[in-house]
Amino acid sequence: MISPTTFALFFVTALTLVVIPGPNHLYITARGLSQGRAAGLASAFGVEAGTLAHIAAAAAGLSYVITRSPTLFAIVKWAGVAYLVYLGIRAFTGRAARTARPQPQSLGRVFLEGMLVNLLNPKVVLLFLAVLPQFVRPEAGSPALQVVLFGLTLLLLGLLSDIVYALAAGAVGRRLDRAAGVLRHVSGAVYLALAVLAAFAGRQ
Repeated sequence: MISPTTFALFFVTALTLVVIPGPNHLYITARGLSQGRAAGLASAFGVEAGTLAHIAAAAAGLSYVITRSPTLFAIVKWAGVAYLVYLGIRAFTGRAARTARPQPQSLGRVFLEGMLVNLLNPKVVLLFLAVLPQFVRPEAGSPALQVVLFGLTLLLLGLLSDIVYALAAGAVGRRLDRAAGVLRHVSGAVYLALAVLAAFAGRQ
């Protein structure tokens, strides 16, 4: 059983990581600005659905395998970069770019895109490898179960933070409805910036 002290230390560490704006927040903000509050929330839940997959992978040891294999890590990394570049280019030159206001996507698609952005983010893999193991204690029971419990804690904190960003971006997006073209380009720039960040994410 995880001791209260260990859990408290992890909670503080996780909260510190969550409150620092990162790629997930930028993606959710871009969605909220371009399509409104509902899309921002859908992207937030999609991102955290991806976190569930990372939790399962970490518990099964796949994160360790990926970070120890240059080939597998490179595949995850560049697949993520390519997908983010695609989103950025589409925001600038796609069908939505030729209209006054971006064509709204279904919330289901927004959800899946948020999930893919998180799944293809190598920094998240490194987070689960570098942070979670520091708090796993063999004497506290099943390491896999501890990873799941810590991961779910991180997920819940992340979801609360994501929702705040989604609601704020959605509210701002409605007020800036007349600046739809600017918002579209802001979204595209965010996607491309995320691609650059992912491209320079090292294995160490």
